[in-house]
This record gives sequence, structure tokens and C-alpha cells, in this order.
Amino acid sequence: MRANLRSVVTMEEGMEEIHDGETLWRFERDFFESRWTCLWGRGCLGIGSEPAEHLGLGCCSVGAELCDVDEARMTAALAATLDPARFEHHGEASERGIFSDGARNHTRVVDGACIFLNRPGFAGGSGCALHLAAIEAGESPIDWKPSVCWQLPIRVDWEPGPDNTEVATVRRWTRSDWGIEGEEMAWCCTEGPLAYVAESPVVDSLGAALAAITGTEVYLELRRRIKAE
Repeated sequence: MRANLRSVVTMEEGMEEIHDGETLWRFERDFFESRWTCLWGRGCLGIGSEPAEHLGLGCCSVGAELCDVDEARMTAALAATLDPARFEHHGEASERGIFSDGARNHTRVVDGACIFLNRPGFAGGSGCALHLAAIEAGESPIDWKPSVCWQLPIRVDWEPGPDNTEVATVRRWTRSDWGIEGEEMAWCCTEGPLAYVAESPVVDSLGAALAAITGTEVYLELRRRIKAE
């Protein structure tokens, strides 16, 4: 059981705050109220230096950064279970592994994108092989994919707070978060109106990811506040 939530609301800098025990959660309210949606396969231009919708690379062109040793181990174990017919780069994974180097903190980039990304037209299905396998197994992709992949475009910045507390700022990814500046990144999906076309607000459409990040109680409190207005 999580600690009781303290009902504290602040609109400073557009942030909604929820105290949960020793953690202060700060949410970028405008984003979670917004109608953002992932446009992969439906107009996503990718994060390359030139718009390239036809390539279907989305935000996978830089590979996936793994958060720790346990996540690396889990990803490797799941990769070993993938059906070659559903994993376009199975041969590459078998021969050279799924990691970019011995540090095992980043997935290998193959032909311009993450090794797990099946390209448009692949007979086993386009999109993330881990995501597709999770769906086929009747499980949540959250339990299969690296955390950075299922959390996007949500980002959490952690910093110490007073008296042994911590502050978690939950917001949309921005261009600078990719480490790509100016003309090196032609398009960022959280900028401009193109991706803000969903029928439901982000607090609903990305509810499973938010609950996994914050815990169910904090998520439901955030949803209650946003939906109340």
C-alpha cells in the first residue's frame, strides 16, 4: 500500500503537484490535458535530419538506451525467445547480439534503426518486434520493451528534495532531450500541432504508462484532477 496522497495543487509553471510520501510528483499539466498521439505509421516523420515518413523509423533510429543491468538482461532474454519469422533482424541478433557494445546499455542500430524494429513491408509485421511479441502473447508491451521505449513521449526527471525527499518531474520529451539540436533533427513529434489529433487526452491514452511510472494511486489522482475541469 502506497502512502496517503496529500492533495496539494499548484499551477506554478503549469505544473500539477501531488505529494506521495517522500516523493513530490510534478506533472506538466498542459501535456497530459493535450490530445497528443503517436503517429508512427500514420504520418510520423522520424527524428532524422530530413523528414522521412516512408522509412517508418519513428523514434527508433537511435536505438534504445537501457536503464540498468536488470533491464539489459531482461531484454536479452526476451530477444532469445522471439520467433525469427516475427523478428526481421533475428540473424543479426544471433550473430552479433542485440547490444551496441560490451557495456550492454544500448541496443544495436542496424540499417539506421534499433535492431528490434521490423521495417514496413516485413512479412512478420512492421514495428517493434518486442511490442508485437507481447501483443501476440496476450501481455502488455510495457512488460517487454525497454522502459525508455514504452514511456516515450513521457520523460521523468528526478532530483533530490528537502529532508530526504525526492522530486519527480513528469513531462513531454523535447528536442533537447534527444541530444539533437537544430537542423540535425528535422521534426520532433511533441512540437507543433501535427501529433495533437487524438480523440482522448494523454492522461487517458497513456494511462497504463503513467500508472506504471507513478503507481496507480498517483495516476488516478492526476486523472481525477485533469478530468474534473
